[in-house]
Amino acid sequence: MVKTTDAGQAPAKPTVRPQNPRFSSGPCAKPPVFDLTDLSDAPLGRSHRAAVGKAKLAEAIDRTRAILGVPDDYRIGIVPASDTGAYEMAMWSLLGERPAEMVAWESFGAGWVTDVVKQLKIEAQVHTANYGKIVDMAALNYDHDVCFTWNGTTSGVRMPHGDMIPADRAGLTLCDATSAAFAQDLPWDKLDVTTFSWQKVMGGEAAHGMLILSPRAVARLESYTPAWPLPKIFRLTKGGKLIEGIFRGETINTPSMLAVEDYLNALKWAEAIGGLTALQDRADANAQAIFDFCDENDWIANLADDPATRSNTSVCLKFTDDRITDGAAFAKAVAKRLADADVALDIGAYRDAPAGLRIWCGATVETDDITAMLPWLSWAFHAEITAQ
Repeated sequence: MVKTTDAGQAPAKPTVRPQNPRFSSGPCAKPPVFDLTDLSDAPLGRSHRAAVGKAKLAEAIDRTRAILGVPDDYRIGIVPASDTGAYEMAMWSLLGERPAEMVAWESFGAGWVTDVVKQLKIEAQVHTANYGKIVDMAALNYDHDVCFTWNGTTSGVRMPHGDMIPADRAGLTLCDATSAAFAQDLPWDKLDVTTFSWQKVMGGEAAHGMLILSPRAVARLESYTPAWPLPKIFRLTKGGKLIEGIFRGETINTPSMLAVEDYLNALKWAEAIGGLTALQDRADANAQAIFDFCDENDWIANLADDPATRSNTSVCLKFTDDRITDGAAFAKAVAKRLADADVALDIGAYRDAPAGLRIWCGATVETDDITAMLPWLSWAFHAEITAQ
């Protein structure tokens, strides 16, 4: 590691480069063993409703259940439009029976607030926290339906655990877990609806979402009809009963069988390296390398103030040097230097987030690539601060 110098003098340009400079927070890096030839078994040009297509989709559901430890009585479905589609499908289909508690500490949570308050116009209490902070989840009314993100992809703040969610709640919990699934512990008994996309921790392709429903969520679907009309891609029931086929791989619309094959290969890789524990360990090691770097350099810090809530996937950083006069311009300039050097791609902060950097540390990223990139980050910072 390069230590901060009082004079701010730029260190020499490093010579060791990451083998894979892809640190985007979505779509994320492919698994390190990825090879296009591994997708040769994809049933291209075949109907997803043919036996081979339905078998592939069912396999994706079954392998997901096994790796994540999803209870047998929870339904898992593959749905359109990535995590956004899955979460909006859940909100529009389930909410409205009782008031809602809307929780937001980053931009995607804020988007769900907009859906509920401005589009669905449901009675709701809105709880927000600034970027880098988290809402007091113990203070919520769990007799209402509670909507929240487990890991704030744009803020780098995550739920430390689910202990504050009561087992005897009357309402449903709707959890956007798209940057948490496969990298963080998800307490299934505390989650009634869980959504995520393939493109995050597993490095899959975009446009496909996963919807996981508890028995309590299924009971709500079969006993409650929303006051608003539902488009076809949101309909989970027919005649007051759950459409069970959705949760066997009979998708609502046409999926990409190439993307399904890619997800299956990522799941097989996860199984081969040791399953969920190994995936979590890889993400933890990646994030810890950056946390240690921040501890050793006084010009950069984690956006999340509390170590207990720091994400191990979407690690968000802020520059703290008093010499920086325009934080947004400075962060963009550092990110550009790193991209131009082909050592770190797509690491600028999310457009709605505070100025800084966002480095993806999910399980498909190699720790050696993180540690090779960090001296370049030091070089880029010092070069840019000197150029001001």
